[in-house]
Amino acid sequence: KMAPPIRSEDHRQALLEGLKDGTIDAIITDHAPHAYEEKDHEFCCAPNGFSGLETSLAAVITNAYGPDKLSIDQVVYYMSTRPAELMHLDAGVLEVGKPADITVFSTTEKWTVDRNKFYTKGKVSPFDGMTVTGKAKLTVVDGKIVMKEGVVL
Repeated sequence: KMAPPIRSEDHRQALLEGLKDGTIDAIITDHAPHAYEEKDHEFCCAPNGFSGLETSLAAVITNAYGPDKLSIDQVVYYMSTRPAELMHLDAGVLEVGKPADITVFSTTEKWTVDRNKFYTKGKVSPFDGMTVTGKAKLTVVDGKIVMKEGVVL
């Protein structure tokens, strides 16, 4: 269960057009890491959301990056620069004097999502078992390497 729910291809195309024409401001995830036991209830009683942080980059690259879609600069803008601007954070860009928060990623590496390998407590994901494109290779937070080749350090 998630809000808004996953919708049709027409809706996905409308979201993509909204990004391309500036109607949509940012691509974000609230990362709602509910444990399976919390979600294993009747639809009305289960909490909304799923663990999105570990799959958000791949979901965007798989579905919204490429010819006639978003450029890599637009992906970075909508997933990093613009959210930081909207939240009035001194982050989201690579500039001297700014926090060294960086993710190095491949736009071509394919991998299969396995929720059992997530670091988060929430193992519920609509992407479980899907082959996606785009993988974070290295993450630096405040100048320190915190993830390398899928291993959180």
